[in-house]
Amino acid sequence: MHLPLSHRRIAILVDDGFEQIELTSPMEALAAAGADVDIISPTAQTVRSWSHTDWGRLFSVTRTLLEANAHEYDALVLPGGVINPDLLRRNVDAVKFVRNFFTTGKPVAAICHGPQLLIEAEVVRGRRLTSFKSIRTDLQNAGATWVDEPLVIDRGLVTSRSPEDLAFFNAAMVKEFAKGQRALVVEVG
Repeated sequence: MHLPLSHRRIAILVDDGFEQIELTSPMEALAAAGADVDIISPTAQTVRSWSHTDWGRLFSVTRTLLEANAHEYDALVLPGGVINPDLLRRNVDAVKFVRNFFTTGKPVAAICHGPQLLIEAEVVRGRRLTSFKSIRTDLQNAGATWVDEPLVIDRGLVTSRSPEDLAFFNAAMVKEFAKGQRALVVEVG
């Protein structure tokens, strides 16, 4: 049986404080679709999740951000959480890693507060997307058209608002990732 993401390698970029379900649910959907998934982080060995109102599980890091190369991956997932994207957007290597997926036309999926990292990577101008409501103004100020919908797909970028939207997010993510790299490369800035 051929799975839609067979022979695809997917990066999930996180730092401490990502929302646990926003990593585990997409990771399970990607694995079920046949993808090889790596957890990438600036932190070596393990990262700690956030689960609703307190610290959650520890997850093993597959590769550190310095070991990872965006060219080795077919797509990128950016879980949210309040702490995680704030830490990542301050990391120059994380911003460059994300930006590379856009400049090479590779699909990206970001949920909840994950799009904060897209702002820092300067890849939201002229795009339509959604996110957790509290970062709506930040996205609009960065040039995005923000909508309050469970799922938005814009030229290979899949976004959703919160864990309540994960069923929509996961299905669209797998479908977009199966389409692969876009011929139209997105300009950054």
